[in-house]
Amino acid sequence: MKDRNAPALFGIVVYGGVEPIDIGGTVGVISMARRVLPAIESVTIAEMSGPVELAGGLTILAQAGFADAPVCDVVMVCGGPGWRREAANPAMLNFLRHPPSAQVTSVCTGAMILGAAGLLDGRIATTRRSAVGSEAQSPLAELASLAPAARGQAAAVVEDGAVVTGGGVSLAIDATLYLIGNIYGDAARDEVARVIEYDRAYEANRAGGGPGRGGPPPA
Repeated sequence: MKDRNAPALFGIVVYGGVEPIDIGGTVGVISMARRVLPAIESVTIAEMSGPVELAGGLTILAQAGFADAPVCDVVMVCGGPGWRREAANPAMLNFLRHPPSAQVTSVCTGAMILGAAGLLDGRIATTRRSAVGSEAQSPLAELASLAPAARGQAAAVVEDGAVVTGGGVSLAIDATLYLIGNIYGDAARDEVARVIEYDRAYEANRAGGGPGRGGPPPA
């Protein structure tokens, strides 16, 4: 467990078609967490550094490319409709198989990319559990065909070994808070949740499905 003044770097993996809410739920939470943890930081990582167009047309700047990504405490893969392309992108899959971190995690449909890279084989994992728009099935249901060696679980957050997966959309916040707790401890995590006025929602989500392997939190 790190001291509150110790540095920690979160690598946030982005690509064309990431949902902006996943940026808010990762980079945004980490930015606000600096009120409590002054040395926590994030870096956005894409195949190439520079502009990345998100779903809905918003463009952000990736600070690092795969080739020059810094060593991170944790790498988080965002979700969004671009996941299907990235699940077949050799550069993305190779990066995730040889990441600049001992821990690779995901939020929302970022888990589908982890599954395509083989990182969920033999593990329990979660992702978005509802189908939206023209989707014939939910990503959680589709995970069974994309990564047949993984076992899908509807949950807010699932940790199985070195892999943490977060549920859909706004649950990116829960996954980021969970990882902050793993690094800095529960008290620091809970204070960050209060700072972002998410403490009640976080407790409700934990009681309803996660963290761990889909069940309620330990007493």
